[in-house]
Amino acid sequence: MLAVLTQVPYPSWLNTGDNTWQIVAATFVGMMSLPALAVLYASIVQKKWSVNIMAMTFAGFSLVLIAWVLWSYKMGFGATSIGGGVRNGVQTQLSGVGWVKHFFENFVGKPGGITSAIGEQGQAVSAANTAIPFHFPTASLAYFQFVFAAITPLLFLGSVIGRLKFSAWCLLVPLWSTFVYGVDAFLLWGGGYFAQEGALDFSGGYVIHMSAGVSGFVAAWVLGPRLLRDRRHAIPNNLVMAAVGAGILWLGWNGFNGGDPYYAGADAAAAVVNTNIATAVGVLVWIALDAWLSKEKKPTFLGGVNGMICGLVGITPSAGWVNGQGAIAVGVICTVIVWFAWNYLSKVRPFSKVDDALGVIYTHGIAGLFGGLLLGVFGDPRMLEYGCGHLSSSGQVVSTSQQTYLSATAHCTPFSVSGLAYTGSFHQLWEQARAAAWVIFWSALVTFLLMKLIGLVLGGLRYKDEVLEIGDLAIHGEEAFPEETFAERVGAMAMAGESTRGADSWDSGGSGAGELTQRPASDRPEGGRPDQGEGS
Repeated sequence: MLAVLTQVPYPSWLNTGDNTWQIVAATFVGMMSLPALAVLYASIVQKKWSVNIMAMTFAGFSLVLIAWVLWSYKMGFGATSIGGGVRNGVQTQLSGVGWVKHFFENFVGKPGGITSAIGEQGQAVSAANTAIPFHFPTASLAYFQFVFAAITPLLFLGSVIGRLKFSAWCLLVPLWSTFVYGVDAFLLWGGGYFAQEGALDFSGGYVIHMSAGVSGFVAAWVLGPRLLRDRRHAIPNNLVMAAVGAGILWLGWNGFNGGDPYYAGADAAAAVVNTNIATAVGVLVWIALDAWLSKEKKPTFLGGVNGMICGLVGITPSAGWVNGQGAIAVGVICTVIVWFAWNYLSKVRPFSKVDDALGVIYTHGIAGLFGGLLLGVFGDPRMLEYGCGHLSSSGQVVSTSQQTYLSATAHCTPFSVSGLAYTGSFHQLWEQARAAAWVIFWSALVTFLLMKLIGLVLGGLRYKDEVLEIGDLAIHGEEAFPEETFAERVGAMAMAGESTRGADSWDSGGSGAGELTQRPASDRPEGGRPDQGEGS
């Protein structure tokens, strides 16, 4: 007989370990955007664009979150699709349906908000995972998936920096995350058509990285190139801070890939280890290629960062489904391919005619594509994401030994991926290629249409050349590295300054100790700062 009811912190379907890890993993992934990507991008561009990048990063992150909780979470991970192919988290058309009907009725989830009490605290339900009930509330799943949705447009920001209007960015981000990300997420992750067909993407090689690379490339093509001077002298402004951003990005990826099994189990740990193996390999391979094959024959830090990203992106589609040897192979292959693409494909049309400022099409688009295809080669059937066992009435694992977990029965087959290298079958590789073709097509088409539409609404997508010559000061009235010579200090600090530097050094007045105001661009030399040399 049960005891008398009393207050409890959570219902029995909630597993505290799984819930904690999901929230922690989400926080790691969030830190990949803020501060990691903001700091990394802002440090490897000319300093006149640092504030613009940081502003766009913070604004983009915020815009995706609002859209996510109001309508787009359910488009990607809702329990029911438009058309009804997925109903209440159950895939209803796994057989006996023509492909056209199957595709469009499992295309995208029904939009809807999750801001009510039950919407946040109720048990998560999604066709993203139909075999095992989620052990955490919708709030945990929604936030975890939000940080993935948020970083995707921030990645392709690297393609369009140095000319895109801030207002255009603020329109593009929520529209893109709704019509590109929401659709692709449902098709591959939310239980939609490609998921039902057998295509797989462990953590976003296709949905995030390849899509960002393709979208950034198309957006840069529509937008046109940066100023010639900016293209010729695109010198990083702070490699030390770039290292900080890159380091946080790397370690934040532990949450990126480690959180995607949805449970704090053995596969989450394996995914984290494989992620770091592939990344370390990517760093070393790119540095070696720079030292041996580049014109300068020097190992470069930024080359190492590119290799790091290639390893991270390449392993993302397969992190929990390949073993350690597979992770090494993925890191080597993706990095070598991208290194040659970066150095040689970039000289061939159409790549040579599109100003993809930070090369997102290479380190994210191409690395994501080949990482996803290599899952069809190196997927190890012995790397189990989910095994077999017993669940209690509340969905918790009970009475399951290691032998039981590994064994298949008439009622249960452990879930893993069988790649060409282990089975001789091209089936998984074929499904990966089909999904890749769709993501490339859809990302390119919708990005092109959105860019054209936004350009019409705003009367143009890019700033005038005189604004681009100045950068941050002209757009935001701020700069990342202001110099005292070109700032006027007002308030109490001004009075202190007069006694040591002369009254004509400062402008008194205003309020607030130490408040700094910057002179308008019209008071400054052309380009915004007198020391703004060819690479600043």
